[in-house]
Amino acid sequence: MKVFRKLLLAGALFYLPLHSMAWGMLGHRIVAQIADSYLTNKARKQIAMILGNESMAMTSNWPDFIKSDPSYNYLSNWHYINLKAGLSESDIQTYLQQDTATDAYTKINFLVSQLKNKELEQSKKLMYLRLLIHIVGDIHQPMHVGRFEDLGGNKIKVLWFNEPANLHSVWDEKLIDYQQLSYTEYVTAINHTTKSQRLDWQKQPVSQWVIDSYQIAQQLYSEIREPDQKLSYRYNFDHVQTLNDQLLKGGVHLAGLLNEIFG
Repeated sequence: MKVFRKLLLAGALFYLPLHSMAWGMLGHRIVAQIADSYLTNKARKQIAMILGNESMAMTSNWPDFIKSDPSYNYLSNWHYINLKAGLSESDIQTYLQQDTATDAYTKINFLVSQLKNKELEQSKKLMYLRLLIHIVGDIHQPMHVGRFEDLGGNKIKVLWFNEPANLHSVWDEKLIDYQQLSYTEYVTAINHTTKSQRLDWQKQPVSQWVIDSYQIAQQLYSEIREPDQKLSYRYNFDHVQTLNDQLLKGGVHLAGLLNEIFG
């Protein structure tokens, strides 16, 4: 029995993502759980037929878990979109209108169109739904709309309190983890919207989500002025509202897409 437990633990550890994850497990579950709260009855029923007994929150991390399997390496670029520094909103709109690269923006559009196909086979429905839930979360993490040269902040070394980190990982996990809430507690704390607010957000095209995250990322970049800059209590105080807004918008935007597809 002890040997079996050791093997089980080893397998679980191997299954964990080997690469940086947007929002980390907690953040993705927060986005998915918020989205679940705004589904139409028809959309919820259709999604349940695809996911079975697995909740949206729990399925949301599948695209990061499968990074441990080399056969899924082709999905790596689906999680982010890199843009040059100093772009205006108009510049980004022009770029996205011509975008044919494999990135989060083009693949969200691809997944939506595929999931609207009533004849899509069940295995692809499951995979594409998992990917859509996850990548919508990704694109709301500002550093997933970062710069190519520093890999979305992965190369920008900082200290989180006194722990070595990078700007990307601070926004993936460390800020969220610092709040010391479970994903259900987090959703209870931030999921407060009006119907009018939700309608306004859900009218926004995916391109606007990219622009918003890009503009936040540019501000975050500008705040790092030296190598190994220490980020701690003040950084949390200054950025927790932006963090919560992005998680909340991610959930509301995701619900809008899913209602459009399945509702």
